[in-house]
Amino acid sequence: MTLKNSDFKIDVTSEIGTLRTLLIHSPDSGLGKVVPSKAQDWLFEDIVHLDTMRRNEYDYYVKLLLYFLDPDKIKGKLQQVEDDHDRLFFKPDNEHFHASNNVIEIQTLLADILQQADIRKKLVASVCAIESCNYRLQQQLIDTDPVELAKIFISGSLNDDEMIFAPIPNLIFSRDLGIAVNNHMLLNKPAKKARFRETLLMRYIFFNHPLFAPYQDNILEIPETAQHFLRPGEDNQEKTTLEGGDVMMVSPQHLLIGCSERTSITGANEAIKLLFDNDVVKKVTIVKIPHKRDYMHIDTVFTQVKRNTWVLLRSLAVAEAPLEEQEPMSWFADKKTRDRTEIVQFKKGKKPKVFDCLEDLLTNISEKDLQSEEKTQFIYSGNNTFPFDAREQWTDSCNLLALKEGVVLGYDRNDKTVEAFKQKGFAIIRVNELLQKFESGELDPKTITDTLILMPSAELSRARGGFHCMSMPLLRDKVL
Repeated sequence: MTLKNSDFKIDVTSEIGTLRTLLIHSPDSGLGKVVPSKAQDWLFEDIVHLDTMRRNEYDYYVKLLLYFLDPDKIKGKLQQVEDDHDRLFFKPDNEHFHASNNVIEIQTLLADILQQADIRKKLVASVCAIESCNYRLQQQLIDTDPVELAKIFISGSLNDDEMIFAPIPNLIFSRDLGIAVNNHMLLNKPAKKARFRETLLMRYIFFNHPLFAPYQDNILEIPETAQHFLRPGEDNQEKTTLEGGDVMMVSPQHLLIGCSERTSITGANEAIKLLFDNDVVKKVTIVKIPHKRDYMHIDTVFTQVKRNTWVLLRSLAVAEAPLEEQEPMSWFADKKTRDRTEIVQFKKGKKPKVFDCLEDLLTNISEKDLQSEEKTQFIYSGNNTFPFDAREQWTDSCNLLALKEGVVLGYDRNDKTVEAFKQKGFAIIRVNELLQKFESGELDPKTITDTLILMPSAELSRARGGFHCMSMPLLRDKVL
C-alpha cells in the first residue's frame, strides 16, 4: 500500500505549532521478544507486556493523533475500531490499516521502498553485513515479499518462532533518528549499537521513498570527524553521536542541541557546522546536562507546553549557588565533571553567549524568539516536591508532546506533575474520556485549549520514553 501525498511537506519551526504530519512506529512483535539478559544491551530497563502496551496504551495514542491530524480516518468509526479484536486498523500489513498520510507508519514506508528490487538487494546486503548473516540467508531475504521483509527487518524474526537477528525495539522512539529543522531533515547518529539498524533503515527511507524526493538536497547527514577510526577507546565522548531527543527546534532560526549520555560534544560540533554551512538556522544553543541514565536526553529534562510555558526538572534548571572557597568541598570537587548544566549559545560569526541556567535560556526563547508578551512560567516535575520530582522525571513527566500550543500528552502516573498543571490553570482529561467526547461532538480537537491529556502508561513508561520520544514531527503550523 504505497503512501502518496501530493500535499506532503517538511517544515517544522517550533515545538508547539499545530502538528500536521509526523512519523511513528507502533510497538511490533520484536518488543515482545526482549529478554532480561539482553534488556540493557537493547536499551531497556525492563521487559514489557506487548499486548497490554498495544491495546491499552499505544493504540490510544494512534487514535488521538488521528482525531487531531487526520479525523476522516477515525471520526464515526471509533466503536468499530475498539470492537475489533484483531486490531486490523493498527496493522500496517493489513488491508484495513488506517494508512493515514498524516500519521505515517515507518513500517509502511520501509515496505514501499523494498518494492524496488535494486533497493531491496542493497538494503538486505547492508543489514546482513551489520548482523553477520550468512550468504544463503541473504539470498532468502532478497526473495522475500517486501511487506514481510519490512516486518523481518524490524522484528528480527522470520516467523513467530525463528529469530535471525536481534529486534530493534527502540524504533518506537522515532524522534531519535531524524529531526525536521525548518524544511531540512537532520539525520542523526545514535550512540548505541542497538540502534544501528534503525539508522540504516531510516537513511534508506529518506533517500529512496518518493515522499521525500523533493527534499533530497535538504537531507543532512552528520559526518564523522577526519580519521575518526584512529581515535583510541570506545568512550562515547570520543565518538560522533547525536540523537533526536537531544535536538529541539524552538523557533524558526533557533535550534537546541543537548550534550548528554547519548549525544557527544563532537556530534553537537559537527551538527552546528553542518547547519551553519547550509544556512539552515542562525542560532544553535548547546545544553550540556549530566551524563546519566536518569536524564538520557534533554527532552527528559524539559519540553515546551505553550509559547510562555515549559515543563521541566527544577533541580537541573536553576543556577547553582556559588560555593564558599573555604569549604573543603570547593577544593576537592571536580568542577569539570560535577553534576551541573552548562549552556552556551552560538551564532555564525559572533562571540558565543553563556546562560547561567536553563530557566534563563527558556525565558529568553519565550520572550525574545517567540515574542511572548506574557511572563514565562514553569511547571515542575513532581510539583518540585522531593522525592516525587525525581521519581516522576524518571517516568517522563517532562517528556511531553504538544499536538498544538497548550495541548500536550503525558503519562497518567505522574500525579504530582498533574497537580502542578492544574495549579497553572490547565484542564486535565484522560484519553479514553476525550476520545468519546470527540466522537460525540461534545469536544472538538480544533477548539480545545490549555489541556494535559493523560495517557495510560503501565507498560510504555517502562520502555523509558514519553510521547515526545515517540514522535518525529515533519510538519507543524508556524507560530510566528
